[in-house]
Amino acid sequence: MILVTNNEGTLGVPTTARLLAQGAHGLDAIEAGIRMIEADPSVRTVGRGGWPNLLGEMELDACMMDGTTLRSGAVGALQGYLHPVSVAREIMRRLPHEFLVGKGAARFAREIGAEAADNLIEDSRRAWQDWFDNEVPEKQRRAWPDTELAPLCRHAIDPEVGRDTTVFLAHDGAGNISSGTSTSGWGWKYPGRLGDSPIIGAGSYADTRYGAAACTGAGEMTIRCCTARSIALYMKQGASVADAVGEAVEDMRALKGGLISRVTVHAIDAKGNHKVVAVNGAGDNRYWLWEGQGEPRMLPAEPVVITTAGTRPTSTTRYTRAP
Repeated sequence: MILVTNNEGTLGVPTTARLLAQGAHGLDAIEAGIRMIEADPSVRTVGRGGWPNLLGEMELDACMMDGTTLRSGAVGALQGYLHPVSVAREIMRRLPHEFLVGKGAARFAREIGAEAADNLIEDSRRAWQDWFDNEVPEKQRRAWPDTELAPLCRHAIDPEVGRDTTVFLAHDGAGNISSGTSTSGWGWKYPGRLGDSPIIGAGSYADTRYGAAACTGAGEMTIRCCTARSIALYMKQGASVADAVGEAVEDMRALKGGLISRVTVHAIDAKGNHKVVAVNGAGDNRYWLWEGQGEPRMLPAEPVVITTAGTRPTSTTRYTRAP
């Protein structure tokens, strides 16, 4: 057995590891761990306590994938519910679909009795209001929200700056490989923006025959490269997990234009090996590893520089700090 999760998985990793040790299916163990993170407002990029979009609204994304059946469930831009990861799991169980977004995702969450919540905590509300009062021109404030939002996207906060999406990869005792992700995405994003987290093949992918991968950071990059699925395919072609991740990093070097920033790639294979690489990382990325016994260990991700265009904190970051 093996479990890999990023630094934002700190709250959930003991629960997920314990359930795996007790013989739980990887999906059950991952869901339980992610739910703990989603409910804790101290994690500012997942669930309750995340940062809002440009309109001051909380939109949450999540995904789960069963590597044995290749079924997935995902939600995007979900508003008003505490546990998007569980809504994603129920899509796998109850629908012939793989992905629901926006109002449809919220309708489904209501139908299944998912726990409703106002995920915009007071500190996030304060930060958004301070930004609005100080950064939005008076003419736009008077017209709000019927104004052009695109120029304000320059204030968007990369989750690798304000900490991270959470990703979990697990190989359970029965041999199943599973993945799960959950995030509030970029702070001050354009409403309706989806990153890689809910997109199967970009932000995560699991295939019990070969392995699994999941990414955090600038999802626009991994969407363009189909990074998670590519890693599984490189392993299918015979690459080791380390070489598969290396090939995926090389794919990112081909990106021209658009957003080029930071991405952390996490991967496991079907043999119990793993690799975690921080693309354009500053050397401070950490992840948790549990190998079927003992306690989870926190380890450093390997930094790999592919471009000099690194992440730059925006002016908005000053409003997200505690007053």
